[in-house]
Amino acid sequence: MPRPSTPPIPPPPPLPYTPAYPLRTARLDLRPVRHDDFAAVHAYQRRPEVCRYLYWGPHDEAASRASIADKATRTTLRQSGDFLQLAVALRDSGTLVGDVTFVYTHRAHRQGGIGYVFNPEYAGRGYATEAAGALLRLGFAELGLHRIQAELDGRNTASAKLLERLGMRREGELRENEFLDGEWSDEVIYAILAREWRARQERAARP
Repeated sequence: MPRPSTPPIPPPPPLPYTPAYPLRTARLDLRPVRHDDFAAVHAYQRRPEVCRYLYWGPHDEAASRASIADKATRTTLRQSGDFLQLAVALRDSGTLVGDVTFVYTHRAHRQGGIGYVFNPEYAGRGYATEAAGALLRLGFAELGLHRIQAELDGRNTASAKLLERLGMRREGELRENEFLDGEWSDEVIYAILAREWRARQERAARP
C-alpha cells in the first residue's frame, strides 16, 4: 500500500513580519513593551527569586530601564535570529504581569523558541501557560514553523511543568552546561513539533 503523501508546506510569511498586536488569549493581551511599563517590569526584575535560573539580574533601576528600552524595539521579525519581546497584560485591568520572548531561530529550517518571565505575585493563575501558548500559536499558525523549543535550567522544575502542560517534550539534557549562582547546572531542552501542536488543538476543539 502506498504511503500517504505529505501535505505541501506553505511558505512562511514574507519578511519583515509584524504580528497584529495585541496577541489575545482568553484573559491576556500580549503587546509591545512601552517605556511607561518601567514600574511594573522593575517590580519583578529586581527580585532575586525571579532571576535565580536566568542569565541576568537582579536588576537595579538603570538595568531595568535599559532592558525595557531594548525590549521596546523588538516588535518585528526581519531575519533569522530576531526576537519579539512582549508585555503580558490582563485584559480586564491592563495590569502588566510579565513578559515573553519569541525567537525566530531559523527561517529556512522553520525553527523557533520561546521564553517567559512573570511577576510571582500573579503565580498560580495560569497566566504564564496561557501566554506561552499564544507564542506557540504565533509560531505554528502564523509563521508556519515546524519546531519550537525552550531551554531552561534543570533545577527549574516549575518551568518544566509549564512546558509539559503545553505538550512540549523533554528532548535532552546538557550536563553541567551552565555556571549560574556560583555552581554548575544542567540545561534542559524541551520542544514540540507542528503536527503535535495541531493534534492537541484538534483534541481540545472536540465536543
